[in-house]
Amino acid sequence: MLDYLEQAALEKKGPPESIDRTPTQVKCFVVNVVNQRTYDENVRSIDDKLYEAIGLCEALNLNIVESKNIKMKNLSPSLYIGKGNLDEIKESVQSQKIDLVYFDAHLTPVHQRNLEKYLNTKVIDRTGIIIEIFALRARTNEGKLQVELAHLHHQRSRLVKAWSHLERQRGGGGFIGGPGESQKELDRRMLDTKLIRVKKDLAQVKKTRELHRKHREKNQLPTIALVGYTNAGKSMFFNKITKDKVLSQNMLFATLDTTLGQVVLKNNRKILLADTVGFISDLPTELIAAFRATLEETLYADVLIHVIDASSAHYETQRQDVYTVLKSLRESYAFENTQTILEVYNKFDLLDDEQQRYFANICDMSEHKFCISSLDGKGIPSLLKHIEGLFPPHISDTYYDQYLEEPTPLKDH
Repeated sequence: MLDYLEQAALEKKGPPESIDRTPTQVKCFVVNVVNQRTYDENVRSIDDKLYEAIGLCEALNLNIVESKNIKMKNLSPSLYIGKGNLDEIKESVQSQKIDLVYFDAHLTPVHQRNLEKYLNTKVIDRTGIIIEIFALRARTNEGKLQVELAHLHHQRSRLVKAWSHLERQRGGGGFIGGPGESQKELDRRMLDTKLIRVKKDLAQVKKTRELHRKHREKNQLPTIALVGYTNAGKSMFFNKITKDKVLSQNMLFATLDTTLGQVVLKNNRKILLADTVGFISDLPTELIAAFRATLEETLYADVLIHVIDASSAHYETQRQDVYTVLKSLRESYAFENTQTILEVYNKFDLLDDEQQRYFANICDMSEHKFCISSLDGKGIPSLLKHIEGLFPPHISDTYYDQYLEEPTPLKDH
């Protein structure tokens, strides 16, 4: 979770009003590969998995010219998929002059190098593209450091050839390929040196955050953290509650950096609401490791609000994906599950009458489940009233403003 001082700087700078979604000139072929022996289509259909893969590419404004589902019983040890499918992809790459082939899978360094050689174009996997999206979204020093850490861990195992199409398209904000020659010349020793530097900077950020957390605990300032699958509507919910203007768009990973906002309840109790990065299925281990400093703050929140997209056909799968990530965090920190978790079924306004009755019944059966619409505010008053009961009035809440000072920026490197 972003510490108060850095958050104050972000607020002064101001969030972007929107993300430019105009497709770039980078042509992309999306390949969705599923292992028939292990993939369960009852959990998520192959077409829906492909749709999410396309959504990841669209989050980078890539120009999607073609997509393909591939079912495999046995994955090739050298090329990941069979030459028959590869030849079809290669024909499209050549005829349509495609710049990038995205495989919605976790490729080994050997697979990636062999595929690039066979297709004669840049290949990127699920880990690589999510890191690139995060690099594009990071606005704070902490966010940029965490993305850089993930990138360095990912790059260290590969050291693949440079590719600079996206570098030219958006000025070098991300990590796919550019800058050409310098990346091509990177060696393991240089990466290790950078890793040491980034880890040192992040350790300082973590230390500062721990001090702020102890100060909150001392002054009994409660924190509520929003968690949920990416594009579940957390940021719109955050804006509705705090009257803030955090970027909220219908796209995967529209926001990355954690945002804090103050909420004054009707009983005059002040609380902090934290909007965190969205989760996704099969979240790359590099990102979980790099963002531990941010994700661990969800463990220290007094209450978690799990925002669920009720309009999604796979809301239950997405719900379980979020709890899987939270469980792995708790296990890695040996953290006991003692938090109150409120489940909020969002986007109620998008449901038909039958669906609304279905989710209303779910919420009626539990005092910790609520149906809301972040768009029109329906259901939010009931949720806030429940939160009031969790946090009785406190005689001194005026200390909050002391955090809103000019931050000490991290050193540039």
